[in-house]
Amino acid sequence: MKKKLLQGSLFTVGASLWWGVIGVFYFKFVSFASPLELTIHRTVWTALLLIITTNYYSKWAEFYRLIGQPKNLIILLITGLLISINWFTWLYAVSTNNLLDGSLGYYIFPILSVFFGVIFLNEPYNRNKIISVLLVIISLFYLLYHLKSIPWIGITVAVTFSLYGLIRKKINVSSDIGLLIETLLMTPIAFILFYYLAINSLNIFSINEPDLSIYLFFAGFMTLIPLFWYMKGFNLIGIGPASMFFFLTPTAQFFIGILYYDEPLNLHKLISFIFIWLAVIIYLNELRKE
Repeated sequence: MKKKLLQGSLFTVGASLWWGVIGVFYFKFVSFASPLELTIHRTVWTALLLIITTNYYSKWAEFYRLIGQPKNLIILLITGLLISINWFTWLYAVSTNNLLDGSLGYYIFPILSVFFGVIFLNEPYNRNKIISVLLVIISLFYLLYHLKSIPWIGITVAVTFSLYGLIRKKINVSSDIGLLIETLLMTPIAFILFYYLAINSLNIFSINEPDLSIYLFFAGFMTLIPLFWYMKGFNLIGIGPASMFFFLTPTAQFFIGILYYDEPLNLHKLISFIFIWLAVIIYLNELRKE
């Protein structure tokens, strides 16, 4: 039992830090390409690699079972659009030195997921969960009042990821097969968008730039490696501990943004983060009880 807990914790911590550290540095490095082109590459190369892993793990039966039902395809088309918007928004945050806003979104999304679960799925709630949601709302209104701007990056990241998880619950699908179908459904759109970039000479990926093109290919690995690690850890230790370890991701992004990329953190933004951190602490305490 202890070995299982240790292995699961290591996989989950590794995945969370991959998203929060390695992923940040990689996508910052390849930000010579636009966020749109990076989203395109992340979609296409992730789909290709998932085809390989699906074949390796002999999971085509689940794939064909899901695509055989039009309802599943509609649901996965919607979640595919949501995850694409999420990826694009976060990549925009990285490339424009707005990591703090991106981390804000990933702090908020689990708490927003609780709110959506209560509203749409009639999931149980208590006083502490309500307080967590209220603290998030107070934080956002505080930013709006004092900075006179809506933290749209954080809100978009949080809402798209929360809705993604909510809608995904409508079907019984493993994370990798679901993502395979989603990226396959998004690939035609990705090709159309890449054609638009190419005819306007806005693309980086080309035979004229082989070195840069190879760097962009690794966008698929950056998506899949932490995904498989998190899935492995999730299966070993369960949803509660895995969700708690996930907060390492926005925490790492927050400190990298401040300490490495020198992103500004004024007093009002710090106060808004304090509200969020209080909400996270209450949320984590609820996870501990489950």
